[in-house]
Amino acid sequence: MPPSFSVFTIGDALITFNPTQTGPMRYVPQFDRKVGGAELNFAIGCARLGLHSKWMSRLGKDEFGRYIYNFVRGEGVDTKDVDFVEGYPTSLNFKEIREDGSGKTFYYRYQSPILTLTPNDITEEMLEGINLVHITGVFLAIDPKNLAIAKRVLEIAKQKNITVSMDPNIRLKLWAIEDARKAYFELFPYVDILLTGLDELQLILDASLEEDFMELAKRYNIDQLVIKDGANGSRVYYRGIWFEKEAFSVKPIDTVGAGDGFDAGYIYGFLHGLEMEERLEFANGVGTLVTTVSGDNEGLPYLDEVWAFVRQEAVIER
Repeated sequence: MPPSFSVFTIGDALITFNPTQTGPMRYVPQFDRKVGGAELNFAIGCARLGLHSKWMSRLGKDEFGRYIYNFVRGEGVDTKDVDFVEGYPTSLNFKEIREDGSGKTFYYRYQSPILTLTPNDITEEMLEGINLVHITGVFLAIDPKNLAIAKRVLEIAKQKNITVSMDPNIRLKLWAIEDARKAYFELFPYVDILLTGLDELQLILDASLEEDFMELAKRYNIDQLVIKDGANGSRVYYRGIWFEKEAFSVKPIDTVGAGDGFDAGYIYGFLHGLEMEERLEFANGVGTLVTTVSGDNEGLPYLDEVWAFVRQEAVIER
């Protein structure tokens, strides 16, 4: 059966080097090559849940770029809008993972291939048949002109009555919070679903009261303000009411990519009309499963795995 819904996202991809042991990166002698990138993780997460997932990007015309391209195609992601670029090396990052599963990321993405994208590269045809467009703050942070590209995507989406979701995904190693706030507030009027971490929302608003969060949603007519709060679960403000769902209890191995997985799970629930609390529970389940596997997207689950986990169904191993 073909996918019932289609999503579109745009952003950079990286070769991620995962440490073979925990601790400060300077003491780690070996790394495993992986593939990462917030938007790419989201695209893969959606594809594994059975959505038609379309990802737009630019990759270096090099061995790492070819590896990412083949990897993404193998995950069933639509790569029609992915091109290779000469003279711009595919971006890299190195991860540091501590004993508790927390980590840091060290970026090496100077002259990223995504810098060659312009607003003129965005066409109406790219969004034909698309039900939802997803934008993240990582793409915005890479280069100031990416804001114009994102606005072009969202303007077309609005013309076509396509739902827009956004994850601020703040990367303060890439830009200052003042620049991030300015960009976010330019895009909020286009956003239907805001998927944000609690700490990110507090940074953006420079406020921490629930009333401040509600005011943001009302001011920009954000239909669903979704707040991710890790081990404390998640909640959504929708039509004047807060809905909440507790987190699942697991021992995390690697927390990188959990937020992207949550986003994919929430969007799946939204597109399939799940009730608010069930939608949050499903998204919590996806995000939790991501943390049980090392790597940015290796732990992104398939649809049957999520339902089995959420419903606590017994899995036959052999």
